[in-house]
Amino acid sequence: MNADCVVVDANIAFKALVAGRGDLRDRFGPNTPVTFFAPRFLFVELFRHKERLAAAARVNEVEMLEALHALVSRLEFVNEANIPLGTWMAGYRLSRDTDEKDTPYVAHHVASGWTALDG
Repeated sequence: MNADCVVVDANIAFKALVAGRGDLRDRFGPNTPVTFFAPRFLFVELFRHKERLAAAARVNEVEMLEALHALVSRLEFVNEANIPLGTWMAGYRLSRDTDEKDTPYVAHHVASGWTALDG
């Protein structure tokens, strides 16, 4: 496992955007030597829920967009199509009983052997 590479799921990304979670924001800071990876699915989820996140963080749309930009600029998005089918199926088997939407994160984690940073 490589601690310098971390797969980030939606729960952690959401928590990093909500007020009062400075500890998570610090982890994503530009001086952090860790490379954060996420499936492209996370990008969609972030913008799908931006209004709810802005309300939870008690910020306006412009402030939320700035926070999203800062977070997205620290993430390296990986195309899920590049994950082998067998690995994708392993990710599905591991996540289906809890949340099928976690399949891209689990598959990416299984494929990479990296540390998972999840909620």
